[in-house]
Amino acid sequence: MKKMIDLRSCSIEELEDLSVQMGEKKFRGRQIFNWINKGIDNIDEMANLPKTFKNKLKMVSYVNNMDILKVLESKVDGTRKYLLLLKDGNIIESVLMRYKHGNTICVSTQVGCKMGCGFCASTIDGIIRNLNSGEITGQVLSIQKDIGQRISNVVLMGSGEPLDNYEEVLKFMKLINDPLGLNVSMRNITLSTCGIVPKLLELAEEKLQITLAISLHAPNDELRNKIMPINKKYNIEELLNSCKKYSKKTNRRITFEYSLIKGFNDKEDCAIELARRLKDILCHVNLIPLNEVKEKQFKGSTRERAYEFQKILRKNGIEATIRRELGSDIDAACGQLRKRYMENENK
Repeated sequence: MKKMIDLRSCSIEELEDLSVQMGEKKFRGRQIFNWINKGIDNIDEMANLPKTFKNKLKMVSYVNNMDILKVLESKVDGTRKYLLLLKDGNIIESVLMRYKHGNTICVSTQVGCKMGCGFCASTIDGIIRNLNSGEITGQVLSIQKDIGQRISNVVLMGSGEPLDNYEEVLKFMKLINDPLGLNVSMRNITLSTCGIVPKLLELAEEKLQITLAISLHAPNDELRNKIMPINKKYNIEELLNSCKKYSKKTNRRITFEYSLIKGFNDKEDCAIELARRLKDILCHVNLIPLNEVKEKQFKGSTRERAYEFQKILRKNGIEATIRRELGSDIDAACGQLRKRYMENENK
């Protein structure tokens, strides 16, 4: 049986080719692409396509929609966390964050995660599968339709490791960047990775104007090995060397994400060592108040400690900011809402 085509995963060129293969004019592909990016739910909604063509399309393709199972909205800052049901019954999370400069969505790239980071809920039950580019795009389309407003910024920081799903993530970024689609600027896309070095170097060759965010969370191998298994494969020195190459290739500043864990990586000597390691890289550090996960042992540092850590980095020539806490009252950390939902369903 021939595999059905997910229309949300198709570029304009692929849809044009599909249209021609089905005996239609090439421009029909652009019409389909336009409808998909308006967030339509099914092929019948494509009003300017001939009925005969729509019937033929339904024989070989589908619109990979996702149902919104649950929405939690923060009473503190309006952050909205979505639980979304995929076609195959799997569940993922997305987060909508509202800023003065526009709406930002944090998308998932996998169902679960296999990276095993010691402070993250997404990885507790391992990985189930990768999302395809249409399912990642679908998160943007579904939430944009739900709020009735444009999403202008996208961060790939939800469940999953983006570079572990490299091809589909790359295609997703190009799909949403298309001027005839969602037209999200590459400069408004942030990709966060724990550091799969070969894929990082491959991404550098694309020379995309995205923001690369490296989940570092420790200044040395001894500490990083304890919380991030990936470091045993690609150590800090190897990772930072690849970051230098990436920055040189793209001429883009890199963000280093650093979750402050009480009594573990928030000491003065950690800040000094971190500054020393990063001094030759075009970068800035994003200090993150840890979102605590009940299944994990780690506790977040105090706000006062975060300010001290920031002060030391700046004194040593490294620009650092402290991330604003969003959605703290709605389990906004990656994987928390999905895990609670799955636990309740399995009771």
